[in-house]
Amino acid sequence: MLRRRPGFTLIELLVVIAIIAILIGLLLPGVQKVREAAARMSCENNLKQMGLALHNYHDSYQFFPASGWTKAAPGNPAGKWHSWRTAILPYVEQDNLQRVFDLNFHWWEGPNLNAAVMPVKLYQCPSTGNRAPITSAVAKPSPAPGRPALTFPAPLGPTDYEAIQGVQHGSINPHLPAPFYDAGNRFSVLHRDSQNTVLSISDGTSNTIMVAEAAARPLVYRGRTALPGLTNDQGIGWVDNEGPFSIDGAAADGSAEGCGLPCAAVMNTRNDNEPYSFHTGGMNALFADGHVQFVRQQIPVATFAALCTRAAGEVVADY
Repeated sequence: MLRRRPGFTLIELLVVIAIIAILIGLLLPGVQKVREAAARMSCENNLKQMGLALHNYHDSYQFFPASGWTKAAPGNPAGKWHSWRTAILPYVEQDNLQRVFDLNFHWWEGPNLNAAVMPVKLYQCPSTGNRAPITSAVAKPSPAPGRPALTFPAPLGPTDYEAIQGVQHGSINPHLPAPFYDAGNRFSVLHRDSQNTVLSISDGTSNTIMVAEAAARPLVYRGRTALPGLTNDQGIGWVDNEGPFSIDGAAADGSAEGCGLPCAAVMNTRNDNEPYSFHTGGMNALFADGHVQFVRQQIPVATFAALCTRAAGEVVADY
């Protein structure tokens, strides 16, 4: 005699499904945290490799590259517009890409666009989500003769890392008990047409930021929201020499920058010409001694400003 095996009732199936859903809900945040930790570590490694490359460049030329060249100088004899990221290509195992470059042309001329459209994984943070294809650029008339408006045959290779040139003294001084920064002491290690050496970093190489995250450009972010229809005219690709910026400070909602005391946020509120990452609670920064540190976004403006100059003589508070 055949016996019918008892099956699951509808209620039992629903209970099992509910238990599975609860378990998935409990596991998902942990998986996301592990994924973000891995992405942050990969980002940190990218910056470490750039730090080694910058020091190898220094060993070869006896100075660090400029954040961007616009005139003739050692390292840029033809006086064309080129980026620090182009300068370090041979030191990040991109020799073949470097050979395509002809420094006798601006980065957008001659054979250089054949290299400019190539994505370089090292220059991209894995935590960055959406990207806009970089197919055009507005004109940059300054410094003369400037860069014309451009349309590219293929999207440029992006970058999420940028040189910190220093601080904007007019924006940072209102945060201080008395004006301190001026046109002479406001700079960091890499700035426009610079030739700084290790010895010029009198504030200490372990206390001076060279490169920080500036993610997702040319998309424009305010907080964690991308603004549709807006694109940044700087940081448009790893070849761009006009992407580096100085610290202004921004409003907490990203609506303004360089506005004095209301602009007390130094990162992660706006990504056009301010430090920005998709990591939770801060960003990775490369210091002049080659170490990489996660800097918390609650860092006071005065402390962060002190980390962004090389020879201003500040006493850096704990951060």
